Amino acid sequence: MAQIKTVGVVGAGQMGSGIAHVCAVAGYDVVLNDISAERVDAGVATIKRYLDRQVAKGTIEQAAVDAALARIKPAVDYADFKDADIVVEAATETEEIKKTIFRDVCPHLKPSALLASNTSSISITRLASVTDRPDRFIGLHFMRPVQVMKLVEIIRGIATSPETEDMAHAFAQSLGKETTNAEDYPAFIVNRVLVPMINEAVYALYEGVGTVTSIDVAMKLGCNHPMGPLELGDFIGLDTVLAIMNVLHDGLADSKYRPCPLLVKYVEAGWLGQKSGRGFYDYRGETPVPTR
Repeated sequence: MAQIKTVGVVGAGQMGSGIAHVCAVAGYDVVLNDISAERVDAGVATIKRYLDRQVAKGTIEQAAVDAALARIKPAVDYADFKDADIVVEAATETEEIKKTIFRDVCPHLKPSALLASNTSSISITRLASVTDRPDRFIGLHFMRPVQVMKLVEIIRGIATSPETEDMAHAFAQSLGKETTNAEDYPAFIVNRVLVPMINEAVYALYEGVGTVTSIDVAMKLGCNHPMGPLELGDFIGLDTVLAIMNVLHDGLADSKYRPCPLLVKYVEAGWLGQKSGRGFYDYRGETPVPTR
């Protein structure tokens, strides 16, 4: 894309490093930011590991890997975004954290730069309202793992211009992704359907309808899902699942979106899934074992 050459990414975790990865492989210069140099370095290391696996599988050449890694510039200061044509926020799914990031990053951007959030549930209109460019703000919801999943949800806020939306579609498609439009309502399309299903599976466990194993096996074999809903919740992160359910419950005021008390307890215990070592499965051994 002639209009976008440099991409800034705020957040070097699973989603941010994945977005940086696909942008660098697609030929964009990438500025990868997080709150510490250690977190940025960990994000770059994750990108390198994934690229090395792709080389081993024969899906990418080593020369392309070297070129992609050379395009990634680590940064801990928002001033490093001064040449960015678009900045994509991929921080934790907490509205106030995201708003703080956007307030702090705006003074460092050139006037033409676009802003995007990878939020999976939070209002694009509300996030855009704290910036100096709501017309140049859009939702770009990548799916995890970013390197594999083909979809990007495009979400317009009430002030987003048609030109920004067109550029967002073209940018995502330049990364080899398919795009779909979602309206700016809580959790958009994918998580509006997916996360209540996971929450309902937790209710089934909570009420003794089935065990962790029986619920996941039933959905894998009965509905041809590649992962059971409890396994998928662990993969997404139970804190993220709970955050999305809270957004749905608060935003739509419908009791069907009430988070399951068992889900709340797991998050309170710090059992967040794969990333913490325990969730509905215990991942600390050679093979995952149900925790309930």
